Amino acid sequence: MIRIGLLGAGRIGQIHARSVNALDNVEIVAIHDPADEAAAYVQAMTGAARASLLEIVDDPDIDAVIIASPAMQHAEQIMEAANGGKHIFCEKPIDLDMNKVRECVAAVEKAGVKMMVGFNHRFDTNFNAVKRNIENGEVGEVELVQITSRDPSAPSMDYLKSSGGIFVDMMIHDFDMARYVLDDEIVEVYATGSVLTDPAIGKIGDLDTATATLKSAKGRVAVITNSRRSSYGYDQRVEVHGSKGMVRANNLRGTSVTLANSTGYRSDPLLDYFQERYAVSYKAELQTFCRVISGQDEKHPDHIDGLKAIELAEAAWESYRKGRMIKIGE
Repeated sequence: MIRIGLLGAGRIGQIHARSVNALDNVEIVAIHDPADEAAAYVQAMTGAARASLLEIVDDPDIDAVIIASPAMQHAEQIMEAANGGKHIFCEKPIDLDMNKVRECVAAVEKAGVKMMVGFNHRFDTNFNAVKRNIENGEVGEVELVQITSRDPSAPSMDYLKSSGGIFVDMMIHDFDMARYVLDDEIVEVYATGSVLTDPAIGKIGDLDTATATLKSAKGRVAVITNSRRSSYGYDQRVEVHGSKGMVRANNLRGTSVTLANSTGYRSDPLLDYFQERYAVSYKAELQTFCRVISGQDEKHPDHIDGLKAIELAEAAWESYRKGRMIKIGE
């Protein structure tokens, strides 16, 4: 039995708690969250006890932690968990400050614990099919990747104020997906953006519409587009073009049924936001985490992938502010 401490019982913490409940031989035994209502909700779902951070990381019977707290708390909790010898699953980003990210990476490696970062898009069935087609040589040598990510609406202003901005809290998933699909490191980033959906987002120094063009070490190109507003639903697509052809993962709908009549063609709307769209991938990533900490050698987004993604996000912000291409490590 794998025993887990959950740090953060908000929206994403509740998603992870439900995923753990669906797994065999895994249980959440302790919850840390200062919000009584959120903690009580997950306690009722799991039967776990409420505990402090130090009680969880010092408990020898707890094997791992899931960090689902606000981003500004991640670094401290990673450091404490690593020092306590706990394996770590952490939601993105590791931290908003690159120096703190590096400190976390060093602490994890010194402690010798396993760490996985919550880039759940890697575990989406359709995106994985794209990856398999690339690995099987179906599209030949990859030349161009296009990633589209558009949310039905923006998160709350309270969330946005501390999120690190669109390149950190939203496009970071796409930066990781670009590295995953290309299987190559990104060496150049050019990003631009604007405020087109809500002036209040601009007032806090953020963007609601953005693009990034990435160039890999092998010269391959990835183009990412993000928007905080999509009137037609949660838009999540990946397309890869290569020397032999193209492979694409289209959007998911409630059903695959299309009705055709004298008024035209009609199909179900897109799935509604990330809780529904990525429900299966959230469970799959925690299954992988449990297998990894049990000693099985499986590919997973680790602390280095977390560092690389925030490095690209920082480069994107710098590119936007300076209006030019940024070389990684510049």
